[in-house]
Amino acid sequence: MVVVPYAVTNVSYTGTAYLPEPTDVGALTHFSAKDGVASFAAGTAQGKAAFTAQDQLRLQFAPDGKFTEPTGTKIVRTTPQPLKATRSWDAGTYYALASKQAVLRIYKSPLRFGLYKADNRTVIWEESKGLRWTQGGLRQSLKRGATEQFFGGGEQNGSFSHRDKKINVANSFDWNEGGYNNSQPFYLSTAGYGAFRNTFAPGLYNFGDPVRTGAREKRLDAYYFIGDAKKVIGDYTALVGKPFMPPIYGLESGDSDCYLHNANRGERHTLDALKVAENFNTHQMPNGWMLVNDGYGCGYENLPQTGTGLLKTNMQLGLWTQNGLPNQADEVKAGVRVRKLDVAWVGNGYDFALDACQQAKSGIEDNSDARGFVWLPNSWAGIQRCGVLWSGDQKLSWDYVRWQIPTYAGSTMSGIAYNTGDVGAIFGSDPKMHTRDLQWKSMTPTIMTMDGWASDAAGKPIDKQPWVFGEPYTSINRKYLQLKERLIPFMYSLSAQAARTGVGAIRPLALEYPNDPVTATDAVKQEFLVGQDFLVAPVSSDTSVRDGIYLPKGTWVDYWSGKTFQGPTTINGYKAPLDTLPMFVRAGAVVPMWPQGTLSYKTRDTSTLDYDIYARGRSSFTVYEDDGVTRQFAAGKSATQQVEVTAAGQGAGATVIKVGASTGTYAGKPVSRSYGLTVHVGAKPKVVVVDGRPLAAGAWTYDAAKKVVRLSTPKVSTAKAFTVVLAGAGGIT
Repeated sequence: MVVVPYAVTNVSYTGTAYLPEPTDVGALTHFSAKDGVASFAAGTAQGKAAFTAQDQLRLQFAPDGKFTEPTGTKIVRTTPQPLKATRSWDAGTYYALASKQAVLRIYKSPLRFGLYKADNRTVIWEESKGLRWTQGGLRQSLKRGATEQFFGGGEQNGSFSHRDKKINVANSFDWNEGGYNNSQPFYLSTAGYGAFRNTFAPGLYNFGDPVRTGAREKRLDAYYFIGDAKKVIGDYTALVGKPFMPPIYGLESGDSDCYLHNANRGERHTLDALKVAENFNTHQMPNGWMLVNDGYGCGYENLPQTGTGLLKTNMQLGLWTQNGLPNQADEVKAGVRVRKLDVAWVGNGYDFALDACQQAKSGIEDNSDARGFVWLPNSWAGIQRCGVLWSGDQKLSWDYVRWQIPTYAGSTMSGIAYNTGDVGAIFGSDPKMHTRDLQWKSMTPTIMTMDGWASDAAGKPIDKQPWVFGEPYTSINRKYLQLKERLIPFMYSLSAQAARTGVGAIRPLALEYPNDPVTATDAVKQEFLVGQDFLVAPVSSDTSVRDGIYLPKGTWVDYWSGKTFQGPTTINGYKAPLDTLPMFVRAGAVVPMWPQGTLSYKTRDTSTLDYDIYARGRSSFTVYEDDGVTRQFAAGKSATQQVEVTAAGQGAGATVIKVGASTGTYAGKPVSRSYGLTVHVGAKPKVVVVDGRPLAAGAWTYDAAKKVVRLSTPKVSTAKAFTVVLAGAGGIT
């Protein structure tokens, strides 16, 4: 729940209203280069350009000739230094500054810029006219490619791809479609670059022709990253901060409510949260943490007892704060391991959000050995290093379900690895909509249900825990929460990837299939990928049939039926009753999972690890593991295990699975474990061989309808590699 504080201004503007009667930059009047920095002028205006890496350019411009750094170290913690080993020359109509991978052209009349590849012939981007400004803002205009697509801008509610669109980069407190509460002054282009404007000023990016990007400040400080989308995301997050590594319980679902003296629910107390926690266990629904207050007058009592009680139900204690953290040490000692911040933390320059997130994260880490786990609804560039972004106070509707899908996938294109919204919204209630929303959000890394603020169709207050609507909803919700729990080894490994590369788990199809022209269009707006392997096409209307499911190039396997599809193709008429989330798995996927029946990271059977394998060609996956809770992983206390699969041919042939040794160590690492293998193949094996020994016929099973082999290995030392051969069972057909 969010109440917008009076001190925060809702900044929004459209068109070019902030650039009346602009000043054109004019002609170049000075150029010099020294120690890798090109300095130039156009009258009283001054500029600087430098390559800070072979494939990264920083461009600064000050119309008044005064370079300022209003963001300080808030966003870019450490300013990269110019490369001194660059070249410069006078090319007649322009001056050039070159690294080994790129050339910046600084045209003389009028002064404008173009960035080229090392051959100085292949354009990356080029201005269509020089910089323009007024007292209130400065704009850059770029030529647009015939098929060039644009992504980024942080969280843009309801959108993931921006060609021919305008996006605001500011803070609107509009939680619905078109809002931009967690926006970032960054975008990337399929022309092979990304651009970050190092500023706290609100901006407007118009991706028409020409592309016009402006900010409400009379200065330019921009970084340009060269490469494909994944590389650009990695370079951008290397500059502003890589996504944080969450605790493992952060990938379990969370629950939030105001318990103390809740006017909507009658007289209650903080310890009443324990009854709700017990109900999660009773209903066999995994839940990792609970917020027990709301920060808006609903405080807490008996906090240590509440924290201890939640731990007994395998959950962590969390607190919500509107605008301050005065008692962090005592609260963390009482068991607080999760924080949710609200909009009073956001102020001029948005640095309040960055400061508050770091303060909350540090408060947990300074007073415990745990990792800080922070949620917040408003932010700016750099927040990915600290928190989960939460898309605000929405009212449940089919539109609410619909517009969030591209929001979260699109956020990944700005290096935001954790972006989510309330399951079933915060206001309004409908069991069918709630269940559909929970289904697809169970395939995202972080989710939370907000209880205590909703009413049913008759206006009667209603809670929103996943069992309150009764059957069939309870059983369906349990199915997806348990699937989410089983997939934590897969999702946790993707979190480790995100912390290393900047690329989050939830991805638009365009990130993995950039050469497919369909993947940047609205035709796939209601789909997303989980890593490279799962394609999820949520149902976002009152229907049991899903049309328009686009599958890109490759072989795709229906997760539920095992039916295969050859992409690119569009599926219409897909049968999706209420208990079915349309979901497909890429042939070649290797998916680590916890054993069936796992309800908590604390009670999981660490002596068993399952792999769901979709054999096709050559593929692999590296599972990442650590203790899941402490910060020892940052000191290298972690382990990885790679599984390699080779499926010779399709149908007939052989599938060979090489399970590598687990390398590395951490507290609690199992010495040995068995492996449950579910292998999707093209035919029934003639024989199954584990480490050179054939298994007896009854030691493995084959599902002929789905063409799936299932087996469990004996316990094997985690320090030992071994091989499984399915002779006569080639890849998926």
